[in-house]
Amino acid sequence: MSQSAGLSKTGVIKKQSHKQRQSNVMRNIVLLGIIVGVILPMIPQLLWSFSFRWYFPSLLPTELSSRAWVYVANPNSKILESFIVSLIIALSVTAIGIVVGVPAGKALGMYKFRGKELIELIILAPTIVPGLAVIMGIQILFIRFGLSDNIVGVIIVHLLPSLPYMIISMAGVFANYDPQFEEQARSLGANAIKTFYYITLPVIFPGIVVGAMFTFLISWSQYILTIMVGGGRVITLPVLLFSFAGSGDNAIASALSIIFVLPAIVILIVTSKYLSGKSGGMGGFGSI
Repeated sequence: MSQSAGLSKTGVIKKQSHKQRQSNVMRNIVLLGIIVGVILPMIPQLLWSFSFRWYFPSLLPTELSSRAWVYVANPNSKILESFIVSLIIALSVTAIGIVVGVPAGKALGMYKFRGKELIELIILAPTIVPGLAVIMGIQILFIRFGLSDNIVGVIIVHLLPSLPYMIISMAGVFANYDPQFEEQARSLGANAIKTFYYITLPVIFPGIVVGAMFTFLISWSQYILTIMVGGGRVITLPVLLFSFAGSGDNAIASALSIIFVLPAIVILIVTSKYLSGKSGGMGGFGSI
C-alpha cells in the first residue's frame, strides 16, 4: 500500500515537472519571438544611428559618426522632455485603464444581462473605426470643454483606442473565474479587502498585466490622436520621431526609433511569462 502511494506521488511530481517544462519552453518561445520580431529588425536602425555616409550598394556605413546620439543627449533637443511626457501620458492611461477595465471586464465576463452584446460592440468600436474618423467628430467637444492643446485631453483621447484592450483582457479572465472562492473566504471571516487581496487579485493579476501592457503600448505609440488633440503643444516622442523621419535625417530618426522601441522591448520581456503558460492571462479570450 505504501509502495503504491509512493508511486502515485512520484507520478504527480513527474506530471508537475512536465507541466513546468512546458511552461518554460513556451516562455522561451515567446522570448525568442520577441528577439527575432523586435530586436533583430532594430540592427539596421542602430547602424543608421551611427552612420555619417551610407550609400547603396554598401552593406555597412562607409563613414561612422556619433552626431545623432550627441544630439539626442543634448538637453536643448527636447528629446528627454518628450520622453517624459510620453511616459506620463502612457502611465496615466494605463492606470485609468486598470481602474475602469477591471470592474467593466468583471461585468462582461461574469454576468449576463440585457444589452450585453450592444455594450460589447460599443467597447470594441474604437478598435474597428479608424482613430482619425473618431477624433474628427469629437475634437470640437474637446475644444469647447478646454481639453484641447493640453496633456489632460491627450490622456482622455488615448483611452479611446487603448481601453477596449484592457476590458477585453479582464473579461476573458473573469469568464473563467469561479466566485465560490470569494464566498468561501467570506464565510471564513475575511473582509472585502482581504478577500480581494488574497483571493481575487492573484487570480486576475495575469490578466491585469496583459491588459496593462497593451494599454501602455497603444498609448505610447499614438501619433495622430496626439497631434489632433495636442495641437502641436503636447510634444511626445512619436511626434518628434515622425518629424525627423520626414526631415530626411536618417541618423537622428534611427536614434529616436531605438529610444522609442526600448520601453516596449523591456515591457514585453518582463511580462512574457503572463502571455502564456500556467499563469497566462490570454487563456480566456475565447470564453467571454
